[in-house]
Amino acid sequence: MFQIVQTGHAPAAIGPYSQAVRSGNTVYFSGQIPLLPSTGEVVDGDITAQARQVFENLRAVAEAAGGSLDRCVRLGLYLTDLSQFAAVNAVMQEYFTAPFPARSTIGVSSLPKGVAFEADAVMVLD
Repeated sequence: MFQIVQTGHAPAAIGPYSQAVRSGNTVYFSGQIPLLPSTGEVVDGDITAQARQVFENLRAVAEAAGGSLDRCVRLGLYLTDLSQFAAVNAVMQEYFTAPFPARSTIGVSSLPKGVAFEADAVMVLD
């Protein structure tokens, strides 16, 4: 059995997928891009603004699932420009504290809506 996680505090899916799916105590997040939940538009600003919006969206989904970013055990980060890696790391440290989740960072040629950053996650609840 699994449960769909849905919240209006994160952007609605822009395709045929759920914001997250909970199976047992594990929550699998779909990728979040820097969309404003209120409008569905891309946040204005540089990679720092985009990263903050992505992590805010992930936090909203985590809370809707009954958890928090502190319960994330894995993150996947996707950047269209790996030279922005340090800026994304700095923003990540505003949202996560040690011990940090396992993580992969992948350079990609493009992302939906022309954004520069996307992240997905796996969270384990007590």
